[in-house]
Amino acid sequence: MIVKKALKSGKYYFGSKRTIKALKKGEAKVIVVSNNCPEEFLSEIRKFNVPIYVFEGNNIQLGEFCRKPFSIASMAILERVE
Repeated sequence: MIVKKALKSGKYYFGSKRTIKALKKGEAKVIVVSNNCPEEFLSEIRKFNVPIYVFEGNNIQLGEFCRKPFSIASMAILERVE
């Protein structure tokens, strides 16, 4: 899975503000969002020509998957992971 590979590489950012910042700088190669990510945020990131993957769980489950004590609605991955 793309999230596991990104977590191993260490080249990612969590959070909507940081994701948008990475997109504007051209750093983000892939965006991962939770399945309950707010639509207004999704419409904002769709403006950038970057692949978007929807995590099968909600923001709390994405945070747990990433082994973080907080919910994660989005993450920017800074390198291509295959």
